[in-house]
Amino acid sequence: MTAPGGLTGLDERRRDLVSGAWAHITRERLKELVTGLVDIPSPTGDERPLAEHITAVLTAAGCHARVQPLDDRQANAWARLDGDGTGPDVMLYAPIDTLTVGDPAEDVPWIGDELRPDMRPEAIADGDLVMGLGASNPKGHAACVMMAAEAIARAEVPLTGDLIAAFGAGGMPTNARPTGPRRNTGQGAGCSFLLEQGVWADYALIAKPGWTVSWEEVGLAWFEVTVRGTHTYVGSRHRLPYDNAIAAAGLVVRELEDWFAAYAERHTEGIVAPQGIVSSIRGGWPRMAAVTPAACKLRVDLRLSPRMTPMEAKREFFAALEKIRAGHPGLDARAEMILAIPGTASDPDGWVCRSAIASWEALEGRGHEVIRGNSGATDANILRARGVPTARIGMPKVTDAPFDLDFSLGMNTVDLKEMERLTRLLVRTAVDTLTRARHETTRGTDV
Repeated sequence: MTAPGGLTGLDERRRDLVSGAWAHITRERLKELVTGLVDIPSPTGDERPLAEHITAVLTAAGCHARVQPLDDRQANAWARLDGDGTGPDVMLYAPIDTLTVGDPAEDVPWIGDELRPDMRPEAIADGDLVMGLGASNPKGHAACVMMAAEAIARAEVPLTGDLIAAFGAGGMPTNARPTGPRRNTGQGAGCSFLLEQGVWADYALIAKPGWTVSWEEVGLAWFEVTVRGTHTYVGSRHRLPYDNAIAAAGLVVRELEDWFAAYAERHTEGIVAPQGIVSSIRGGWPRMAAVTPAACKLRVDLRLSPRMTPMEAKREFFAALEKIRAGHPGLDARAEMILAIPGTASDPDGWVCRSAIASWEALEGRGHEVIRGNSGATDANILRARGVPTARIGMPKVTDAPFDLDFSLGMNTVDLKEMERLTRLLVRTAVDTLTRARHETTRGTDV
């Protein structure tokens, strides 16, 4: 007998269980969930109000939900549906902090001349589209995790292992904002704390953008490059030694931009294509345009293949800087590695990847399409590095919007149709795993 759409590959019992949970997934409920998330600001370091909201929603759905504070302003949320203890535990995970703040005082002018509607923490619904700060990444994905947990709870699926729905603070690639009480508020701080405090699972599925199942992703290393020059005065430029650190920094930036392209080509392998950028520049006194600084500082984000250690990246970057210096006698440019998170990989033939791929193929009705050339890092690196086999799956960027999409609009616009599809995949993969004995999910077991 041919299985209904999206259920191919499951036995009759699991088809019934998945179908029962899917019956609780509606676009209207997804709209309510994502709107509720978008309307509560959650910039990195200030996620606690959102964590409290998520906890209340999942408690009302019948989950055992908790707020997990990191400090008085930052918190994770997590919820559990208990299994009978005979099967593996599964974590559905999504971060909840937004990359930008939604406050002109912090975002403008770096994000643009003003905050557009999509850059504000206020949800705007238009048909199947919802717009607002983080509406797709991360909040649309977090809403799908909430919906999946809620659907499984309401369907009263008999679980062998525990289902954990976890929502991490500090998932964005940022250090602390100026107003934060702690310096370690981003870069997976919430996910790391979650695991340290015993919220663990046998497998994890992280919801982040990209309609494909990914088993590896890049890490990152940050460098601060200091370019030195001479502090002098415009009135003495023609009378004293002149070596403008800002001009020299521009030269370094230009040469690094060329080097990044070659670096990416050298390290493109598997499903990753690690990139690099110069992200910021500091130098001089804005109040004194009449003088030059003795130093100019650049920040660099260099992405790392899972097959490259941070120390290997450091040495390669330092060698590139040495080559730039050699080509420009007198140039004084030195670097320091100031942050490092290794890239990671899970076994693509391991259970969680195989089950997620089977779900993808059943929903699509075709073989899995691997998307290569990725350079985005997520909390999957934290999960994998701690020993939790993790697959990543998410939604594609909106393609049929009545406006041109740029980077911010892609982060801040979500399609309810895609949310429904992702939630169905999360439910199917979770039920497929959480209705088995532990030995059934070892290598070699058929999905």
